[in-house]
Amino acid sequence: MGKEGVVRIFINEPNVRIACRNLWKVFGADPEKIIRDFDDYDPSISKTELLKKTGCVIGVRDADFTINEGEIFVVMGLSGSGKSTLLRLINRLHEPTQGRVFIDGEDITAVSQNELREIRRKKTGMVFQSFALLPHRRVIDNVEFGLDIQGVEKSKRRRKAREMLELVGLKGWERSYPRELSGGMKQRVGLARALAVDPEILLMDEAFSALDPLIRRQMQNEFINLIRIVNKTIVFVTHDLQEALRLADRIAIMKFGAIVQMGTPEEIVLHPETDYVAEFVKDLPKMKFITAHSIMLEPDRWIVDERKTVSSIVKRMDDRNLWYMFVVDGSGRIKGAVNYRDLTDVHADPDKPPRNGDLIDSYPTASLKTFMEELPGIAAKKRIPIAVLDDERRVKGIITREHLLDAISRKEELEQKEIHE
Repeated sequence: MGKEGVVRIFINEPNVRIACRNLWKVFGADPEKIIRDFDDYDPSISKTELLKKTGCVIGVRDADFTINEGEIFVVMGLSGSGKSTLLRLINRLHEPTQGRVFIDGEDITAVSQNELREIRRKKTGMVFQSFALLPHRRVIDNVEFGLDIQGVEKSKRRRKAREMLELVGLKGWERSYPRELSGGMKQRVGLARALAVDPEILLMDEAFSALDPLIRRQMQNEFINLIRIVNKTIVFVTHDLQEALRLADRIAIMKFGAIVQMGTPEEIVLHPETDYVAEFVKDLPKMKFITAHSIMLEPDRWIVDERKTVSSIVKRMDDRNLWYMFVVDGSGRIKGAVNYRDLTDVHADPDKPPRNGDLIDSYPTASLKTFMEELPGIAAKKRIPIAVLDDERRVKGIITREHLLDAISRKEELEQKEIHE
């Protein structure tokens, strides 16, 4: 049993950290009636029009989605679209009018206040637009504040706070007060404070929007590097499309409380599903969002099983007029590359598979999601073709320099192909 005797519900969805199911938040008198009668209203009705008719405002309308472990899920929309309300429903800073929120399978809309407090202390952290630092406390004290509330012993929390300040690039500022910091430095302190309690889920509400453009971009770059280190599940709210596209694994675009489209940056830009989303992305250069997956060649010509002998690999390279091939294991995972000249050297045993010393372990790679504009820089580092790998390091495609140059010359054709596929 949870709060007020409500039966606790659990769901079992592997790798899902957060699940929102038919989530509504309505502000005003008799909000349940608004939900019951909503089908009677024009679905495109604005919040202002609905307020005039009913005296109620819909903050979030029937949101239903999941967020996977380690994902950066960006919620984007204009002011009043419901994005911040949705964020606050996830950790129950707002109580839902209807629907459920699950964290790690547990329905947090049914837990008691004491249980919810523990979830907020140990499982979720939050970073605000306004920094929310305590002005009378030094930087080090601000960072260890959450650990202090948890009752962590002083020497341990002080050590952890110093580690987090070094992680966000503020080593040496421990004794300073917030008033002595720039906006970007204050935001780093807020981020360090959230990370100090080691939350599994980080909720960020317009975290960089109060910063000037130059500092904001710098913080975005530092944030991208930081999240590779800390490996958190992140829900990031922003009104800035460019910021969303830079940071997100997936984006949910909101309008009048509803999620109108959800997808990867590539899907949002190249395949807008509504006029509203199309208007958002119309001025973006589509070339920037064509991915390696869209232009790669089938890999069969360039890959060979690790059990093949050197002589058989050399013959294949002769037959296919190749200087390089990629060696893969039985599951298609890349083991290394081979160079024709090296294999025909006297040190390679022609009757045995390539040895570790025969393999090139430094070769250019890209993910399926790598944007095309990044590929020339990758290709320039080595003469070896680019191996396009999935998350399991299986070779899914190959991009040669010649093919890349051809793709760049056909960029307008590719843009149209992506948009209409």
